Amino acid sequence: MNRRAFVTGSIALLATPLAVEAQQAGKVYRIGFLRAGEPPKLWIEEFRQGLRELGYVEGQNLIIEFRIGTLDQLPRLAEELVRSKVDVILASASSAGIAAKNATTTVPIVFTSLSHPVEIGLVKSLARPGANITGLTVNVAAHAVKRLELLRELVPTLRHVAMLTHPGHPTDPVQRKEMEEAARALRLQLNPTAVRGPEDFEAAFKAMGRADGLVHIDTPLFTTHRARLAELAAKSRLPAIWANRTIVEAGGLMSYGTYIPALFRRAAIHVDRVLKGTKPADLPVEQPTTFEFIINLKTAKALHLTIPPSLLARADQVIE
Repeated sequence: MNRRAFVTGSIALLATPLAVEAQQAGKVYRIGFLRAGEPPKLWIEEFRQGLRELGYVEGQNLIIEFRIGTLDQLPRLAEELVRSKVDVILASASSAGIAAKNATTTVPIVFTSLSHPVEIGLVKSLARPGANITGLTVNVAAHAVKRLELLRELVPTLRHVAMLTHPGHPTDPVQRKEMEEAARALRLQLNPTAVRGPEDFEAAFKAMGRADGLVHIDTPLFTTHRARLAELAAKSRLPAIWANRTIVEAGGLMSYGTYIPALFRRAAIHVDRVLKGTKPADLPVEQPTTFEFIINLKTAKALHLTIPPSLLARADQVIE
């Protein structure tokens, strides 16, 4: 029941038919993968599957070099990929995108699963990204209001909402501003709590006090440590709505956002076009136009919450 679609800044990108264009004889392409924190395995597998459908076979005509580390390590890891002479860098999330852009003006960069690429200076515009970078954005402009609305529908007495933030992540300020504006519009009091690493999680939840619900800034830190966050939210008996389904699959209550594996699958199309000679500046940034709403009914029961029929009817998936 998951309904997803994508558009670009100016034109739709069409996938190349299965291996229609033969790869250059004897050429072994090198893709560098850059991210802060381990991503879900499905995301990487979707990217690999997209490449396979386009005729790339790891160990034959393709090598993927992974560089995964902390925020502080990303600049060095990006420079390593540049020195290793990769043909293109796939940057997952804005922190990796910024690190890659700062490391090179010549190696093509394709980003995926990040928000606000214009606001943080990655691209000039969605239609004309410019320079050596393009990719796929999660398009979160309306997510803040929607998540708070869904949370309030579940908890009609919602007044005080805790918010996990991640200072140091490039989009933290703009995401935080959007959530604050959404909270004011809905007459909710938002109480931000900052964390810089997983060692801060437990203290952050204790500091939330008598919050009625929980939202968060969408960053790789929270995706990587999704099981721990879901556990702490349940322990604190806090109804929470998360940015993507992986946290709900790990025991979180609800999520509303982009289906990230689809972005990784489609990132393979961008990478393929770059490897075949298209300049990133000529590829509009692609963004989704539909999103998914997931509910974990098992978690709701553990929290003694009754999910309204109106919410169940709108869910794209109910995990039981």
